[in-house]
Amino acid sequence: MTDGPRFSELRNFRELAGSFGSVAAEYDRGRPGYPEELFDELERLWGRGLKGARVLDVGAGTGIATRLLAARGADVVAVEPSAGMAAQFQAVSPQLPVVRGGGDELPFHDHSADLVTYAQAFHWTHPDRSVPEAVRVLRPGGALAAWWNVFDETVPWVRARDERLAAELSGRYHGYGRIAELTAPFAAAGLTVHRAVLRWQRRVPLDQVVDNLTSRSFFASLTPERREPLLAAERAALLAEFPDGLVVEPYVLDLTVAVTRS
Repeated sequence: MTDGPRFSELRNFRELAGSFGSVAAEYDRGRPGYPEELFDELERLWGRGLKGARVLDVGAGTGIATRLLAARGADVVAVEPSAGMAAQFQAVSPQLPVVRGGGDELPFHDHSADLVTYAQAFHWTHPDRSVPEAVRVLRPGGALAAWWNVFDETVPWVRARDERLAAELSGRYHGYGRIAELTAPFAAAGLTVHRAVLRWQRRVPLDQVVDNLTSRSFFASLTPERREPLLAAERAALLAEFPDGLVVEPYVLDLTVAVTRS
C-alpha cells in the first residue's frame, strides 16, 4: 500500500471536495462502516474511553462514523461543510446534532472538546490550519483521531480494479491508498502521535459496492455521460468476479491518534 498525493494539493481540489453533495444518498448506502475494534484501539491509544467524551466529528458526511461514536456513549456533534451531505445526515440521523463547518475553521469555543475525529476526512483539510484549529478547541489531554478505510490492494481483484481506474481516469484518479502521513504535522504541533493498522472485510450486495464507487470524488465529479459507462464496466467486472452478486470487500483500516499534553 502506498501513499497517494494529498487532495488539498491538487488543482481540482475544490471541484472534488464539492462533488459529494450530489451523491449523498449513494454515499450513505455504499460507504463501509467501521468495526468495533477501531474504537477499542482509539480508546487504547488515547488512554481514555469514549463514553461521556465531548467529540467533534469533522467532515462527518452522512454520519456513518458519528452514529458509531454516539453508540459508544460519546456526546458527539457532527461538523460538515456540504449542504447536501448535511441534509442526508439529518434525514438519516435526526437525533444527532450537525453544524455546517470545516476542519480549517471550527465553529467552536476554545477548550470545548475532548476529541476531534476525522473519518475519511482529514485529507480534505489543510494541516497548517486544521491542526492548530483542533488543538485550539481541545481540552488538556484531548486528542485528534484520523482514520481511513483503504481497499486492500494485495487482493488481486482490488489491484486489477485500481489499475483499470488509473488508466481510465488518468490525472483524476489517485488510488485508494492512505492519503497522508500524519506524524510530522501532528508532532510539529507538540502532540504525542500513535498509529495502528487493522484489517477487516465486509460482504455486501454488488449494488452497494457500485454505490460506494459512485460516491467517490473521482466518480462524483464526472459528468453523467462519462461516469455511467465506467460504472457499468465496473459492475460487469465485479459480477465476473462474484457471480452470486455478493462482494467480499477487504479493507486496511489506518488509524492515527495524536494526544495533547494534560
